[in-house]
Amino acid sequence: MIKSIKVMLKPNNKQKTKLFLYANTARFAYNWTIAKQQENYQNGGKFINDSTLRKQFTQMKKLDEFNWLNNVSNNVTKQAIKDACDAYKRFFKGLSKYPKFKSKKKSIPSFYQDNVKIKFTKTHVKVEG
Repeated sequence: MIKSIKVMLKPNNKQKTKLFLYANTARFAYNWTIAKQQENYQNGGKFINDSTLRKQFTQMKKLDEFNWLNNVSNNVTKQAIKDACDAYKRFFKGLSKYPKFKSKKKSIPSFYQDNVKIKFTKTHVKVEG
């Protein structure tokens, strides 16, 4: 049996800033992936797998315009790209509606969670970074 623990986190201002930076970066990567898939689909191309898109995203991070992406863990963008590709796969299999862009106003901030990078003590929870 797997034991689960419910924890309420109360981040300080610095942690809140970091969490929302992660959420905004994930939204950016998700929307970028959807745009790439749409562009490719309209040009008659086949589905682009997430590993190819991650390589393109890594190349984009090297440009000065997107240098801010280097301040966020690669796991965040990797998961967002994977989620967008999974949404496209579900759409083409007829299991869901066409994937939509995530807007800042309508989406709930979601944070990538990697259980390996979360450490618990009796009084603190330490998250990656």
